[in-house]
Amino acid sequence: MQILRQLFFPVLLCFSLTACKERIPEIKEESKQVPHRREEVVLSYAPVVKKVAPAVVNIYASQDVKVNYPRSPFMEDPFFQQFFDNRNPEERNTQNSLGSGVIISKDGLVLTNYHVIENADIIRIVLSNRQEFVAKLVTTDKKTDLALLQIEDGKDLPYLTISPQEEDLEVGDIVLAIGNPFGVGQTVTSGIISALSRSQEGINDFRSFIQTDAAINPGNSGGPLVTTDGRLVGINTAIYSKTGGSMGIGFAIPTSLAIPIVKSVEREGRVTRPWLGIEVVSVNNEIAHELGLSYPYGILVQNIYPGGSADQAGIKRGDFIASFDGKRIVDDATLDYLVATSPLGKEVEFLVFRKGIEKKIRLCLEEPLKAKDSNPLLIKGRNPLQGASVQDLSPALALEMGVNPMKQGVVISNLSETAPATQLGIEPGDILLSINKNKIRTKEEAITFLKKAAPDWTINLLRRGEILTFRVRE
Repeated sequence: MQILRQLFFPVLLCFSLTACKERIPEIKEESKQVPHRREEVVLSYAPVVKKVAPAVVNIYASQDVKVNYPRSPFMEDPFFQQFFDNRNPEERNTQNSLGSGVIISKDGLVLTNYHVIENADIIRIVLSNRQEFVAKLVTTDKKTDLALLQIEDGKDLPYLTISPQEEDLEVGDIVLAIGNPFGVGQTVTSGIISALSRSQEGINDFRSFIQTDAAINPGNSGGPLVTTDGRLVGINTAIYSKTGGSMGIGFAIPTSLAIPIVKSVEREGRVTRPWLGIEVVSVNNEIAHELGLSYPYGILVQNIYPGGSADQAGIKRGDFIASFDGKRIVDDATLDYLVATSPLGKEVEFLVFRKGIEKKIRLCLEEPLKAKDSNPLLIKGRNPLQGASVQDLSPALALEMGVNPMKQGVVISNLSETAPATQLGIEPGDILLSINKNKIRTKEEAITFLKKAAPDWTINLLRRGEILTFRVRE
């Protein structure tokens, strides 16, 4: 056997090499081609930039600010007055802010960030071709940090249509950010979508952002985030930075939050959005274990507002809500986002588990409830709240003032600068709980108990979850 192997081995080896040679294709030099056309060499975003850049604008907002200069007591002396000018110690100074925006209609409706034009007295808009316009404020929405401006005498302007197709965005998609960083002029940067539905506390109330590594710097705020096919999918609004410049972590407000604002303004002339009338808590690992869930998701209902949409539909305190119209609820931010991006009047379905039993509950999305009497009442007479206006608190008023909409009672809605209440440190938005231990339910009760308490008042107020006590003696 050993002799046979030695005899046949060269033959087998020759066969094996021959077979391998037949199986391996020869690499021909002709397969390497020299590019014959420019498009075979160059990949460029120039076509999409040419399409969208004309609709991107620079926004210059200016505000007159009162400046108090210290006044020397010697200025009252006629002798010293002759050596100095008669400058008023209270003068006005102009503060300017810079941002970007995007035109979303041919008649000049501009979408930008609220913080770009906050408190502005004059708003100027400059197009990419250097045309300059004055713009008026249409509406602001602090909750989303968005604002709508109208270019005066706008006609046949370049614009981008807001894309509602956020669902087809994926992490890794290429996007472009366009704006006016540091005032250097219109600039385009590219990157990818780093994350979706990113929660970033403090930017707006809905905590759902597109995260991108496209360079975003001061001045980019309000500018568009677009896809490579020219769709407007976000409004650049914030960056994470330790230096003030881009570090590759930028956040854009998804246009799905802007669409309801634009539509509600077109329909009713104001911003409207649905409100469920529930207070919820996200399910954490501990709660998930108690509920028998394999991982934490969904929300638990903690409180129900009487007469709200959820109350009318039959949702109860303690219910576990798993989905909204077929979309899984990850946490409370998910629910806020899904409600905010849904149109008023839409009927939606909740998947609810109550004591282990599955229920499907349908409800109609409605506006926040309003008070029967929404007129403010000015408090007069000698008392600590003199000069304050109070109103019966409703969910609609609470949301407008930035107060917890689940609270009921009476709220301080306005104060004059010289009012005694202002001098005490009372602020608009404070909820009036009691006067001399008498619980306040209506604005009429507030007037009654203020009169009865004279000349010694103990007033309890609720401010951002903290109870404050004011004791005043005449």
